[in-house]
Amino acid sequence: MDSFDAWLASAQDLLAQTRAQGMDARMEAAVSAIATALGANRPLLVCGNGGSAADAEHIVGELVGRFLRERRAFRAIALTSPAALLTAWTNDYDYDTVFARQVEAHAEPGGVLLGLSTSGNSRNVVLALEAARARGMVTIGLTGEGGGRMAPLCDHLLAVPSSFTPAIQQVHLCLYHYLCAAVEERLADG
Repeated sequence: MDSFDAWLASAQDLLAQTRAQGMDARMEAAVSAIATALGANRPLLVCGNGGSAADAEHIVGELVGRFLRERRAFRAIALTSPAALLTAWTNDYDYDTVFARQVEAHAEPGGVLLGLSTSGNSRNVVLALEAARARGMVTIGLTGEGGGRMAPLCDHLLAVPSSFTPAIQQVHLCLYHYLCAAVEERLADG
């Protein structure tokens, strides 16, 4: 285990690497897609597993509640939250399709699906992205290095240049906090 100082230095280095890879245009496109959807009262659906499930709920909490500004609630749904549905569907069918099934229920053309997976290979997130694309939604991925199987399914891929899950999640927090702030700024007066 690294010392505390080394741990923080490693996080700082990964943030610098993420900055250096020129993600500005991809982030701007993702912000624009989400702001356009929410501005037109189309849904933002968000999903992930484990820590990424917690991040999905965090993102939705910031957008339905508030992040930095007082404004109207935005139509964001965490596909990780309905416990009865999650347990019923996974018990009766399988876990791979639990998010795709909810996309089927909530998708609208012009909406957005934001999928989080540090590997980019979470099968249930991949299937949700496929379902969203089939229903005319814009797809955004928050992943780790390379984007995995999610990469070709994402209109906008925000891939952190690492394969170390905790480090990826630390950077994902910075990325989605910026995304929430930028979306809120664009729509706060609307």
